Amino acid sequence: MVGETSALEISSVSFAYTKATKALDDVSFNVPRGRFTALLGPNGAGKSTLISLITRLLGHSSGSICIDNKNIDVSPSQAMSRLGIVFQQPTLDLDLSVTQNLRYFAALHGMPGNLAEQRIDIELRRFNMIERAQEKVRSLNGGHRRRVEIARALLHQPAFLLLDEPSVGLDIPTREKIVEHVHSLCSEEDIGVLWATHLIDEIRAGDNVVVLHQGKAIEKGPLEDILASTGTPTLSDAFNKLTGEGMT
Repeated sequence: MVGETSALEISSVSFAYTKATKALDDVSFNVPRGRFTALLGPNGAGKSTLISLITRLLGHSSGSICIDNKNIDVSPSQAMSRLGIVFQQPTLDLDLSVTQNLRYFAALHGMPGNLAEQRIDIELRRFNMIERAQEKVRSLNGGHRRRVEIARALLHQPAFLLLDEPSVGLDIPTREKIVEHVHSLCSEEDIGVLWATHLIDEIRAGDNVVVLHQGKAIEKGPLEDILASTGTPTLSDAFNKLTGEGMT
């Protein structure tokens, strides 16, 4: 949309693990600040490869990736400092308390002790986890662990929050609460969110959607525009029309 500032800008990015097949083929899209963008695609669409490129776990062979207007290859430290990430696989230390996990992350980002404590308190209260602050992560259920991981990703107040299939393994009520929490973050914190998923019911009216299929961004834009362009009543129908594959 006109006037929106990009939290993430993907420009003509391609990547191949072998010469024979491209995992990503000329992918371009933006994630605006203050908006929830869903990266939608089935297994094998290229989502994991794209996330690995954004987080610099892989080096990309062509195109450019910018986080908060900082190119990840030209200014990697500045770009990565503006990124918050929640990986699909849990990365908390199970034998540390919630607070200890967050303090360790804050120290990695060079946050002064007083500021770290303030930010930890703010984020734990946001996610209704303040009463669990001294409990070991091992004692928490999957939903509470996810809340801690998202709180951790927000401690340094990033411009861009990337979540890779964050609701995997969660029950439906917990999954819905996490989805709502993250949607609210967009307006409350003016951050851009990229939520990678294969679950259509996690996408809300007004969200941006990027449909990734066989390594290509075959459709992108506000949900309502995609429904209009495909002439379909639901995103599930639109996805099926665009790709020939069904979605849940």
